[in-house]
Amino acid sequence: MPPIGLTLRFLAEFGRGIWLASPLLLCLAIIIALLGQIVGRQEGWRPFESIYWAFVTGTTVGYGDMRPTRKSSRIIAIIVALTGLTFTGILIALAVFAASAALQAYGVQG
Repeated sequence: MPPIGLTLRFLAEFGRGIWLASPLLLCLAIIIALLGQIVGRQEGWRPFESIYWAFVTGTTVGYGDMRPTRKSSRIIAIIVALTGLTFTGILIALAVFAASAALQAYGVQG
């Protein structure tokens, strides 16, 4: 079982990374939300449904309960998915960096 200090170090490093990347992450989240609203208007969805669809698509979960039917909406869906992949990739990179820094601080060589 890893020492609690290692976990706390990881959380501190990850939190710092999130804080530093927050302007970029916020911009990506706003882009996803706005594109979701555009698709929602084209498809006749309510605002909350549009946000829900955008983030389900952006995280590539894609439940399939809502899907765009118009060609322009589908094109935007591709952009939402790519933006979501970028958002997720940044979070994963921050987590890997935080884990590496925490392990290195405890003398674990990788």
